[in-house]
Amino acid sequence: MKKPEKKAADMTVKELASYIDYSVLKPEFTEEEIIDLTKDGVKLGCATICINPGYMELCEPYVKGSETMLCPVTDFPFGTSSTESRVQQIETVAKYDTVKEVDIVINYGKLRSGKVEEIVEDLKACVAAAHKYGRELKVILETDALNIDQVKLGCKCCMDAGVDFVKTSTGFLTGYESHGATPEIIQVIMDEVGDTCKIKGSGCIRTREHFLKLIDMGIDRMGIGYRSVPVVLDLK
Repeated sequence: MKKPEKKAADMTVKELASYIDYSVLKPEFTEEEIIDLTKDGVKLGCATICINPGYMELCEPYVKGSETMLCPVTDFPFGTSSTESRVQQIETVAKYDTVKEVDIVINYGKLRSGKVEEIVEDLKACVAAAHKYGRELKVILETDALNIDQVKLGCKCCMDAGVDFVKTSTGFLTGYESHGATPEIIQVIMDEVGDTCKIKGSGCIRTREHFLKLIDMGIDRMGIGYRSVPVVLDLK
C-alpha cells in the first residue's frame, strides 16, 4: 500500500477533495437536493458523486466537462439480488461516459454463511460487467456486520474475483453498532489485500482528524456524507 508523498495536513483542499466520493444516496432526497449536492461536489473537485442508479440522467449534466465523475451504487444497500440482476444493474449504469466507477454490496449474509464459491462467482460476473465498459468495481463488505475473520474472508473473495476496490460500509446498516471506516478495520483490510486491491473507507468519517489519518495510512478513497464534506475539508 503506497502512502502519499506528503502529509494530508499539508495538502490543499483540491488535493484532499480528490480522495472523496461525495455521498448523495439518501432515498428521501428530492431531485433539487440531489442536483444541489452534485453541484457542490463538482465545485469542490471531489473524485466522484455517489448516487443511486435511478438518478444517472438527472446528475449527468452537472458533472460533464468537470474532473468529477459519477459513481452509481448498485444493489444497494443489501447486496442480496440475484447475480443476473446485479450484472444488469451494473451494465445499465456503466455504459454512461460520465461514470468513473461502480459500487456494489457483497452478499454479506452469504459471506457470514461461508458461501465463498458462490460469492466469488457472483463477484466475477459483476467485475466482468464493469470492466466490459472500462469501469472499476468497488465492493462494499459491510464490515460492521462481520467479525474480523469474515472481513478477511471477504477481502479474499474480492481478490479472487479481480475486484478493483474493497470498501467498508454502506452507511445504512441497522441493528449493529456503527463504527464504519475506523483506522483499525482499514488496517485489517490493508494487511489482507496489500497491493492487489485499492481501498475505500466509508461510514462514520465525520472529523477532519479521522479523514487525514486515513489518507496518511495510504487509503485510496473515502465515502463522505454531505454534512461531513465541509468538516473534513475544513471549510466550516
